[in-house]
Amino acid sequence: MGKRPPNPSDIENGLPPLPPPARPPFRPPIPVPWYAWLVPLIFAANFVTFTITMYVNDCPARSDECLLFDVLGRLSFQPIKENMLLGPSIPTLKRLGALERRLVEEGERWRLISCIWLHGGLLHLLANMISLLCIGMRLEQEFGFLRIGALYVLSGLGGSLMSCLTDSRGERVSVGASGALFGLLGAMLSELITNWTIYENKCTALMTLILIIALNLSVGFLPRVDNSAHCGGFLAGFLLGFVLLLRPQFTSLAILLAGFIAGYAKLLREHTVGSEPFRDVN
Repeated sequence: MGKRPPNPSDIENGLPPLPPPARPPFRPPIPVPWYAWLVPLIFAANFVTFTITMYVNDCPARSDECLLFDVLGRLSFQPIKENMLLGPSIPTLKRLGALERRLVEEGERWRLISCIWLHGGLLHLLANMISLLCIGMRLEQEFGFLRIGALYVLSGLGGSLMSCLTDSRGERVSVGASGALFGLLGAMLSELITNWTIYENKCTALMTLILIIALNLSVGFLPRVDNSAHCGGFLAGFLLGFVLLLRPQFTSLAILLAGFIAGYAKLLREHTVGSEPFRDVN
């Protein structure tokens, strides 16, 4: 079956029959990229949340120095001396779910998640959302919305936990999605390490990713920027990348669960001294 019958001329000349043609090498089908809809939805949700925040803030009701009042009306920004990022006041952010360790210890655990959907100002929001589109679109197209959605939220939770645990005095009011975004960067690094052999320009890919991570972390040294949330989100995303994006690595899963449980337990066990809050963005 499947063999070519010998050519009579070859038999007459005493030549052996020709071997059957070789089969072409197996090539796995190229995976079809996922349609990215969750990242644009997160993008839109953050802008809607910021609009609601500015509406609740209602700067003209409390100040005569609101920025762009003639154009934005109730949505106008707080004066520059109060918020250089073009955004709401601290009391408004706290009312809508900003992260504050004292309130978390008093039972408002939901702030660990709600804070990643709030932003300190329009400039803060634009910087984070541009990063989200640049990083998140490719990841969702490659791994799908379920994995990237879980990675985004859990990394944000890891950043919030780290922010609370490093705030020994309990005076920080923190908002922003940077912890979740750094989680996406961490997952990209774990994916690069695991699939190292299939990359053609290995060193170039690694150095490019490290440079992007270093540049983003360097922003954390600016005043009023919560770098602890960046580091916590990056570490959570790095471990989650081994669990969600690739074949599950149970060691990474165990380390991640142990870190979340230990951090949460420590947060509930300790108490802080109340003081005048200041806002951090992440």
